[in-house]
Amino acid sequence: MLYIALLALGVAALVRDMAGAITAVLGLFYAFPVVTMMVVDEQWRENLQELARASVGLAVQATRNLDALPIGPWPGPRCPAAAWAAPLAGAAVFRLRDA
Repeated sequence: MLYIALLALGVAALVRDMAGAITAVLGLFYAFPVVTMMVVDEQWRENLQELARASVGLAVQATRNLDALPIGPWPGPRCPAAAWAAPLAGAAVFRLRDA
């Protein structure tokens, strides 16, 4: 939950619009996995599913059938790096733009 809050804070600082930030973050969490299922090329689909936050969350919780998951349980926790980079980028842009 902390990762989601940090990602939302960073996106809100970058976008400077509450509706745009909510749309971007919810789109990232809910629409991105649906869009990845529509990709025709199997290799691209697997690569995009590795980036989806839902896949990462399910992979961390999995104990069986690990080969069927798009990402393993150990690489999963490394993916929230974007959640830490977004507030840093938002703070940098905020400082340059508004201060």
